[in-house]
Amino acid sequence: MKIRGTTWLVTGASGGIGSAIAKALSDRGACLVLVGRDAHKLEALKAQLPQSDSHRVLAVDLLAADGIDLLMQHLDGQPIDGLVNNAGCNQFGWFAKRTHNSLSDEITLNLLRPIELCHRLLSEKIQPCWIVNIGSTFGAIGYPGYASYCAAKAGLQRFSEALDRELSAKGIRVLHLAPRATQTQLNPSVVEELNQKLGNHSDSPELVAEQFIDLLLHEQRSRFIGWPEKLFARLNQLLPGVVGSAIRRQYPLIAAALDKTNVEHPQ
Repeated sequence: MKIRGTTWLVTGASGGIGSAIAKALSDRGACLVLVGRDAHKLEALKAQLPQSDSHRVLAVDLLAADGIDLLMQHLDGQPIDGLVNNAGCNQFGWFAKRTHNSLSDEITLNLLRPIELCHRLLSEKIQPCWIVNIGSTFGAIGYPGYASYCAAKAGLQRFSEALDRELSAKGIRVLHLAPRATQTQLNPSVVEELNQKLGNHSDSPELVAEQFIDLLLHEQRSRFIGWPEKLFARLNQLLPGVVGSAIRRQYPLIAAALDKTNVEHPQ
């Protein structure tokens, strides 16, 4: 595909992966609509990008009930060639000790808002030719401490697959990129320590952005990043017991890490 001269809307643009994707797109000549909650971070990112005057900043909280409405008002019918649904959140913790609000926010931001934003853009005839939903390896591998996050990202993968099959004949592609552990501020220190103890690899946001660009250029429907994570993702579909056994061997370390988290009392 041709990236130069296209316009992309990137949600969660001020975060680690979002800012890296924004830089990768702008380096290839794309114009960007940068969406996030923090206007100062978005403006700082915009100033770092090539041809900074060609980009727009929209400070919108997508978790707010009127978040999508405000975003659409700001767009004011501006044509969008590509959408990157990157905004997300997660919380590592015992499921039974999570609050209702934290579970609701996790499902909403990681699954419902991407679906709603796709629907609004498509139904209001803005019709982006490219939609890329940023998922997670945890969308294919249920992992202790991330039950609701796994559920949301699994839903996002199936949504991407179904919508791509629905729209590809019309020239609209819906792609899915699933990073593994990534070096961003989403991960608290207890998760970083657990990854080190388990020998889990962690990628830079820049590597994820490189994979994003390669996904686009090859028009690949879905891609999982990292080895052996991509193997486990596929193996979990065919032989879930094998992956489950491997995780059970890790369980004592996982449980100890979960006990260290700042527990929120259930509502």
